[in-house]
Amino acid sequence: MEKRMKTRKKEKMTKILPALIVAFVMLAFATNADARRKLVKVDGSSTVFPITEAVAEEFQIDNRGAVMVTVGISGTGGGFQKFCRGEIDVADASREIRDKEIEQCKESGIEYIELPIAYDGLAIIVNKQNTWVDYITTEELKKAWEPAAHGVIKKWSQIRASWPDTDIRLFGPGTDSGTFDYFTHAINGESGAVRGDFTASEDDNVLVTGISMDKGALGYFGLAYYEYNADKLRLIPVDDGNDKNGKGPITPTTTTVNDGTYAPLSRPIFIYVSKASLKKAEVKDFVSFYLENATELTEEVGYIPLSKKDYNALLDKIK
Repeated sequence: MEKRMKTRKKEKMTKILPALIVAFVMLAFATNADARRKLVKVDGSSTVFPITEAVAEEFQIDNRGAVMVTVGISGTGGGFQKFCRGEIDVADASREIRDKEIEQCKESGIEYIELPIAYDGLAIIVNKQNTWVDYITTEELKKAWEPAAHGVIKKWSQIRASWPDTDIRLFGPGTDSGTFDYFTHAINGESGAVRGDFTASEDDNVLVTGISMDKGALGYFGLAYYEYNADKLRLIPVDDGNDKNGKGPITPTTTTVNDGTYAPLSRPIFIYVSKASLKKAEVKDFVSFYLENATELTEEVGYIPLSKKDYNALLDKIK
């Protein structure tokens, strides 16, 4: 596994873009030429995808010829829709399930188990040529992203007077993304509350490309995506205005996300598994494999693992 992990590190996030096509082709293959193989179906968050994809790759190698795992990227909301219709076994989620989705699952008779699998920090990103931003406050982020900023806040100088009159262009995840929900709640005080005139995409590679090509860009996405694209982008420390330790603005790192000092933009990420699906040996084996190998594989793709004790408790939960 160690050799494969090193190889996969070199591949970075370039696999995200064609993931939907790959998942579709794999599903078609599984249902036709290789129908004898058992199938585990996963869909949901693009943030959680790199972990689940790494787990799926290792699991399939260990179960060669017996089990196929398909991993789609419909966004957290899209994944929950499929999950609550009983179309998939596991939902990747970068936020907790909402009350409305809980009701949808109840109506469909879908019972499930929630499994936190790692921690992630949201990275605030600007273009490499942006030399004026040394840090940004949560209040300044709100000023840029709140609904009232729509069509009004157009220049960097409107965010902070000492910044230039350069046009500001915003990039962020789309509305089906759990990252979008988390950011808007943490910064604007209400999930989904945001100005409408920004470039949105569920595909974080689109956001990376947009920010890297626009000097006036400001955007956000999961910390792991920044780390895989650090040569193209600038990471900005965040000051939440509640500093009691005299540390000032905080840069997201493994340490600051894990200990909670990178506030309020650090969070747990999840998988949800259907209890009915867990009755199938291949699904239970996959989820068990996920939790048993999560420490190594989450770190491999740039996320922050839970403690061994936590993973063992989750294993007991599904057993």
